[in-house]
Amino acid sequence: MISVLEAREFAETWIDAWNSHNIDSILEHYSEDFEMTTPMIVLVTKDQTGTLKGKKNVKAYWEKALERVPNLRFELIDVFVSVNSLVICYKAVFGKRAAEIFFFGKDGMVNRSIAHYNEV
Repeated sequence: MISVLEAREFAETWIDAWNSHNIDSILEHYSEDFEMTTPMIVLVTKDQTGTLKGKKNVKAYWEKALERVPNLRFELIDVFVSVNSLVICYKAVFGKRAAEIFFFGKDGMVNRSIAHYNEV
């Protein structure tokens, strides 16, 4: 079980990494076989699955995203805890609010995430 304190620390570190725009700091949270699903993938890549698999593929996608949105800044709203997952609610790009579910593997790394937005 993830404690509230651990979840809060993860969320703050994750937000700080994104706000730094340092791709290596961002990727430190994820396993090599990480899988991400978000409607932003559909918008950017036109891949209707909305899913990218593998840290290498996600890295390339995020590098493009950071180039396109050089003033990207996230703001933490709240964190919700479960057994091997947590949800971070945050102010995201273009004034949107997001809720992202993070699933953790036995190694403590995020192996899957699903992002949801109040509007796409």
